[in-house]
Amino acid sequence: MKHVLVAFALSLAFQPSAPAQVQTSDSAAIRATVINYIEAYYAGDAARIQATLHPHYLKHVIHGAIPMRERTGEQMVQSVRRNGPADLPPGEKTEQVSVMDVSGEIASAKLVTPHWVDYMTLEKVNGDWKILSVVQRIDN
Repeated sequence: MKHVLVAFALSLAFQPSAPAQVQTSDSAAIRATVINYIEAYYAGDAARIQATLHPHYLKHVIHGAIPMRERTGEQMVQSVRRNGPADLPPGEKTEQVSVMDVSGEIASAKLVTPHWVDYMTLEKVNGDWKILSVVQRIDN
């Protein structure tokens, strides 16, 4: 009986905890949100990009010596709607997404493309991850 109790205790100790499982599923959902955001931008899909944005979305664009610019969620959606698909060769419509941190209902992620890097803050709203803010550094 003593061996059974020890084996049971060890099996509990080495099972993934619920928070680790939640964080894994949250990381996958965060990654999916960021991918939807960039793919919607590349495709010129305003409705799809809007679905990724938090109601208080704000983007800051840093581009060399050009003064910093801001863009609200509505401005972002209208820009995608007006401009359509991104004017980039297909080979340059790529992305790397890293989920940097998840802490409860807040997360940070990094989106790297051939021409810019987005540093993102996301918030979980009604079970869905939404992009709250972006600081974009343009590389050219």
